[in-house]
Amino acid sequence: MTHLPRPRSAAGEPSSAPDTSGTSGTVIVTTVASDSHTWNLVFLQLLLEERGYRVINLGPCVPDSLLLSECLRHDPALVVVSSVNGHGHVDGLRLARTLRGHPDLATVPVVIGGKLGVSASAAERGRQAAALLEAGFDAVFDDGQEDDLRRYLDSARPAPALTGARPGAPGAP
Repeated sequence: MTHLPRPRSAAGEPSSAPDTSGTSGTVIVTTVASDSHTWNLVFLQLLLEERGYRVINLGPCVPDSLLLSECLRHDPALVVVSSVNGHGHVDGLRLARTLRGHPDLATVPVVIGGKLGVSASAAERGRQAAALLEAGFDAVFDDGQEDDLRRYLDSARPAPALTGARPGAPGAP
């Protein structure tokens, strides 16, 4: 199950996401600080490049401060956080608050996905997703839901080369 709230503007009002009009179409791909996995990042990089994004892959075990500085440096159209080790929920809560706490990153779309916890309970995963959304993520993708991520990307904006028009908000699958 994918959890998608309505994206928000700096004033907290619904807005579109991710928008590449007026930006370079750069996406930053990263893990949380405790996650040393890389194959998931390579998969995401290929998926995003296939859709016309320029991808900056920060690799595994990325400290929150490094992601913050790279976001400020590159002004991404989207930040994709992936976790495989089961600690994505805990690290993601802190990471979202760090990014959303900086005024220049308040409206940058940030999504997280993968194995975000160790519980097999759908109810617990739902509570964790709700907490991640509350902390500031724009969408949460459960482990194995790459098709939902594809739909999010495809509905969030047209291919960069086709139009500069501001797209509509992504729809739930």
